[in-house]
Amino acid sequence: MAGQSVAIFGGSSGIGFAAARAALALGARISLVSRTPERLARASSALGGAATASIDVRDAAAVKTFFDEREPFDHVVVSAAELSVGPLRALPLADAHAAIDSKFWGAANVAHAARIRPGGSLTLVSGMIGTRPTGAATMLSAINAAIDTLARALATEMAPVRVNSVSPGRIDTPWWDHLPEEQRLALFERTAAALPLKRVGKPEEIAAQIVHLMQNGFMTGSVILVDGGGSVA
Repeated sequence: MAGQSVAIFGGSSGIGFAAARAALALGARISLVSRTPERLARASSALGGAATASIDVRDAAAVKTFFDEREPFDHVVVSAAELSVGPLRALPLADAHAAIDSKFWGAANVAHAARIRPGGSLTLVSGMIGTRPTGAATMLSAINAAIDTLARALATEMAPVRVNSVSPGRIDTPWWDHLPEEQRLALFERTAAALPLKRVGKPEEIAAQIVHLMQNGFMTGSVILVDGGGSVA
């Protein structure tokens, strides 16, 4: 990937940051996009000075400006999302709308505006519960399924740009830091016990699949589960 340009929305932490680090190790030029300047600064420093842009992915005009002001990218990744998770009937409807605006419309905003070189790639990040939905996260299940469908449809619309979706299982990322440590560890232990691999995933394992989709020029319209067997357990 030497010299190839990669924009990662949600690249300041978690899966997005791991993908940035993996692509950088292969020689890519990285642009990190996130809405929190402080996190962006820390992530950029950790990567040796990657380019950054502070943008809320829900702001379609700002996303468009980001792409209009830059040369087309070789690869674009969308892993950004701000979510409230729970049963639909237990959440305020405003939270459900906000989740759709962030994860689904955020991905759609990037897809609408992205300038990607022919043969390059757009990779969306959904989640295993789009395939195996749960009432414990009803809206997120529906959103993830919608993102997978969006990727498949975009693969025909945006060709010869390649579009794929990576669907992770439960991954140990800073996204879970909103939970008290004891509760978070208990959640991971319950998840691990139910999986064939008996552990939760690491951001680097999802990043490896994202980078593979960048590199494999014959993959488009694919939804790749990286879930430790969660979809079949």
